[in-house]
Amino acid sequence: MGERAQQGGDAGPLLEQAVRSVVTAPEEGLDLALDTGASLLAASAGQWSAVSRALLAYADTTVGRCWSAGWRPADLVRVVRRGLKPVHLALAVDLIAAEDRRRPAAALDRRWQEQLRELETEVWWPGDEQYLGAFAQKHRLDRFALATVALELLRTWGRLPPIAPVGPAPGQAARPQHSGPQRPGPSAGEPRMLSRIRALLAKAESTEFPDEAEALTAKAQQLMAQHSIDEALLAAAGADRDAPAALRIGVDNPYEGPKTMLLDAVAAANRCRVVWAKEFGFCTVVGFDGDLDGVELLYTSLLVQATHALNKAGSRRDSRSKAFRQSFLVAYAARIRERLTAATERTTSAAAAGRHLREDGTEEQLLPDERLLPALAARSEAVDEEIGRLFPKLVSQRVRVSDGVGWAAGRAAADRAALHGRAGELRR
Repeated sequence: MGERAQQGGDAGPLLEQAVRSVVTAPEEGLDLALDTGASLLAASAGQWSAVSRALLAYADTTVGRCWSAGWRPADLVRVVRRGLKPVHLALAVDLIAAEDRRRPAAALDRRWQEQLRELETEVWWPGDEQYLGAFAQKHRLDRFALATVALELLRTWGRLPPIAPVGPAPGQAARPQHSGPQRPGPSAGEPRMLSRIRALLAKAESTEFPDEAEALTAKAQQLMAQHSIDEALLAAAGADRDAPAALRIGVDNPYEGPKTMLLDAVAAANRCRVVWAKEFGFCTVVGFDGDLDGVELLYTSLLVQATHALNKAGSRRDSRSKAFRQSFLVAYAARIRERLTAATERTTSAAAAGRHLREDGTEEQLLPDERLLPALAARSEAVDEEIGRLFPKLVSQRVRVSDGVGWAAGRAAADRAALHGRAGELRR
C-alpha cells in the first residue's frame, strides 16, 4: 500500500523542500544541500514519474516569476550558458518550452517569439510523467545526476534579482506604441525597409570583392539612417507616435568591455543608448523599434569582423597578449564610432536639404523639411527619458588601453571593416 501511494502520490512538497534547501544554501553548504535534495528526489524509481510531473509544474511557477521580474527567454538561457553546463542548458530550454505551451503565440510580442524560435523550444516528450525518464535516457544520466542538474538550474533561476523590463511579460498589456493611424505597409513580418537592409547586408557579406562589399554596406547604413529619419518625420506630423523600446544583447567574455564599446558605437550612431549589466553578460539597448533592429544586425556583423581581424593580427609576434587584444578591440570600437557617426551625419544633412533615399536605394529631391532636426532631437530626448525611467542609477566605466601596437592595428582593421552584417551569424 505504501509503495502504491508513493508511486501515485504528489511529489510537489518533496520537490519544493529540496529546491528551497538548495536555493537558500550558502556556497559552503551547497554540496551537502544538493546531495541531500537529489537523494530524496531520486531515491525511488516508483516516485520518479511523480517527481517528473512536479518538476514541470514547479518550473512553470519559477519561470513565470522570472518573466514577471523582467527576464526573457534568451536572458534565462544566457545565464545558464555562462554559469552551468550544456546539460543544464538543454533542461532550461525544455522548461521554458513547457511553460510556454500554456499560451498562444499571438499573446507574445515579436522579439519574444523570435527568441523562442532561436532557442528551438519544443515539447518533445510524450507526457509530463515521462519527461525526466526520457531526458535521462537522451542525455545518459542516472536519476541522482539528473536530480542534481535540475536543482542546480532551479537554484540559478531562483536567485535572480528583478531587472528592468524590455517589453511586456506574457499576459501583460504592452505599452502603447501608436496613438495615431498606422502607416501603410505589410501587416505581418518586418518592415520593407528592414527587409531591404537585410538583403543588402547579406549580399555584402557574401561577396569576395571588398569594394563591392563597402558600397553595398554603405548603402545599407544609409538606409538605416533614412529609416530613422522617416520615422521621426512621421512622429512630427502626428501620424505615428512611437515610444522608445528596448532589447537585450548578450556580451560575453573575453574582452567584454571593448565589445560593449563597439555595441555602444553602433547604438549611438543609430540614436540609441546602451546600458551594460556586466554581472549577467548582456547590454540593454534603448531606442526606437526600427533603430533597434538595425543596431542588432550591424553590431553582430562588426563583432564577427573584429574577431576575425583580431585573430589574423594575433598570428604576428608579440600580438597574442591580453594587452594587445584589449587595445586592438578598444581602438576598433573607437574607429567604428567615428565612421558610423560620419555616415549618419551625412545622411541627416542630405535629408535636411531635401534629398530623400528611397527603399530601392535611389534618391529623390524633395523640399527641405524644417521639422527634421527638431524631430530627431525630440526622439533623442525621448530615449534619454526612457533610460532614466528604466535605469534611475547609472555609473560610467573606463576601458584602459596599454598597448600602442594593438591600438594602431585595431584602428587599421576598423578602417577595413565593411559596415554590414547578417542576422544569426553570431548567436547571443
